[in-house]
Amino acid sequence: MTKHLLRAVLVGALTLAAGTAWAAPVPDTAPTLKYNALPKDQRAAIDELEQRTFQWFWDSADPKTGLIPDHWPGESFASIASVGFGLTAYGVGVERGYVTRAQAVDRTLATLRFFNEATQNDSEDDATGYHGFFYHFLDMKTGKRYGRGVELSSVDTTWLLCGVLFAQTYFDGHSAKEKEIRELADAIYKRVDWTWMQPKAPLVSMGWTPGGKFIPANWKGYDEGMLVYVLAMGSPTHPVSDDAWQAWTKTYPKQWGEFQGRTFLNFAPLFGHQYSHAWVDFRGIQDAWGRDHHTDYFENSRQATYAQRSYAIANPNHWEDYGENVWGLTACNGPGDAVVKRDDGSTRAFYGYTARGAGLDYVSDDGTIAPTAAGGSIAFAPEIVVPALLEMKKRYGDAVYGKYGFVDAFNPSYDTGAKPSEGRVVPGMGWADDKQIGIDQGPIVLMIENWRSGFVWNVMRKNPYVRKGLERAGFTGGWMDQKK
Repeated sequence: MTKHLLRAVLVGALTLAAGTAWAAPVPDTAPTLKYNALPKDQRAAIDELEQRTFQWFWDSADPKTGLIPDHWPGESFASIASVGFGLTAYGVGVERGYVTRAQAVDRTLATLRFFNEATQNDSEDDATGYHGFFYHFLDMKTGKRYGRGVELSSVDTTWLLCGVLFAQTYFDGHSAKEKEIRELADAIYKRVDWTWMQPKAPLVSMGWTPGGKFIPANWKGYDEGMLVYVLAMGSPTHPVSDDAWQAWTKTYPKQWGEFQGRTFLNFAPLFGHQYSHAWVDFRGIQDAWGRDHHTDYFENSRQATYAQRSYAIANPNHWEDYGENVWGLTACNGPGDAVVKRDDGSTRAFYGYTARGAGLDYVSDDGTIAPTAAGGSIAFAPEIVVPALLEMKKRYGDAVYGKYGFVDAFNPSYDTGAKPSEGRVVPGMGWADDKQIGIDQGPIVLMIENWRSGFVWNVMRKNPYVRKGLERAGFTGGWMDQKK
């Protein structure tokens, strides 16, 4: 199976194992570490990481189409999810002075024009999307579907739309260009036929391919699919039914339980706890499930973050360097498939791109650490994330940190002697990737800014479609009860 198809399967199509009985959530103190409370040198380090990560999106995007690669530097196909993160990062760049508003307007406008005008039909190779949805991966040159196995993705279209709706709300000026941004964003969102993507309503399918038609799997079980339902319920043109959110949350029970001393709604890779939160502020707002369990999804992600750190400290598989400031498992690159026989007769297996994670549902751990696992959780638990980011940068230096911030992943335990299929062997350190992945860069830059200022969250609070979707899903409390 090719790497890009493997990513499509792993990110959003994980099978959950049976969990434990329902229990009360473990209470914890809300994040107390504020950005302004950091020592000056630590603030400078976080500032630098945010800017370098932003620069990855700005430099890698095609300025004519706005397409952003799945991974870069190097040859790559485009990822529509990367584009969604990039569209949002451009606003961060304006606020932080990395680019001018005029530059961000032009890049955003080029992107929205491309997606608005891109071919939509049911052909195998001559389309960018169908029924308003877009293919998970696109050819960087032609903008058409990248390869016969690539699916029309409901979740990756959702991440693209999050960036589109962010642009719609953020660019609120009176110029002709900003007005066009808002009009194009509205047209792109309204065109998505969510009910068509429900062959087994009320749940939403993970996707569709011209050859295989609808993917058998639907979005169910707690994971990164939350905003699929929020945006589908907020649609003014093709909304899903009122019972869609309840159908989604009814699939949670097997994931609720204790892991590493924390009781929470489990999903092993941390990306499932990060992606929706990059755009929507779930602090203090609750749906019926949250009210029944005396928690909210933000607190749940906080618990998941702490549990992963505890797993690294316990280090049951005895990987090199795991500890309180070196931790973080999520979907990421790896050194490649290899099995090593050790002196004591035991074996160690290493993998390429896979959905690494640790939770009640499953554990997949080959010693590969992804900095985005910690970095994308900075808004949930800055008091443990900031020390981890600083330690990883200090300990491994330019082997893992460079022009565009952290590389996608590294593995201090990789000692097979074999040439890795990705990245490089670093003498005395292990394995390190030599590129970044857009969907791993995105949570770092967006969540640093959300922690610093709440910027992305505050913009998205104002979007009427996002708010409508949350209201239809039953969310109340917190900022949802404030005046519109």
